[in-house]
Amino acid sequence: MQKKWCVVNLLILLLLLTACDNQQAESDLLTIQDPSLCNFHASPCKQSVANVTVELDLDDPFATSEENINITMKFSQDVENVQMTVAGRDMFMGVIPVALKQQGRTLTGQLIYGSCSSNYMVWRATVTFDYQDVARQVWFDFLADSTPSKLKM
Repeated sequence: MQKKWCVVNLLILLLLLTACDNQQAESDLLTIQDPSLCNFHASPCKQSVANVTVELDLDDPFATSEENINITMKFSQDVENVQMTVAGRDMFMGVIPVALKQQGRTLTGQLIYGSCSSNYMVWRATVTFDYQDVARQVWFDFLADSTPSKLKM
């Protein structure tokens, strides 16, 4: 009887250890960041198309959901008809238009988006503009609620 009790205790202990390992693995997956994502903690994000560099910066580097976030966008060349939308990259959360004010090559606006229950929500800011009478497009992917514990910097 005592031998059977030891085996049962050993199995329970192994199950508990396995559960801890799985939780740690899930936690590690949540903290792994795609290196193609913008990291506003480090610097503004840049994309280029047709010799035009577009720089996007958020005043809140954490990209906090359900809060107003001020956006600044700068262009290396004179462009026209700039428009921006934000949508979930991997999960449909609607399409959010962003009203922009342009002063020369700098545009400003405000963004607010909802939170996601997945704890890892990547948003895509799509920017369209005309340069030399041709429509151009760039996009910026970034992680919402990007606390330092979620980012590998």
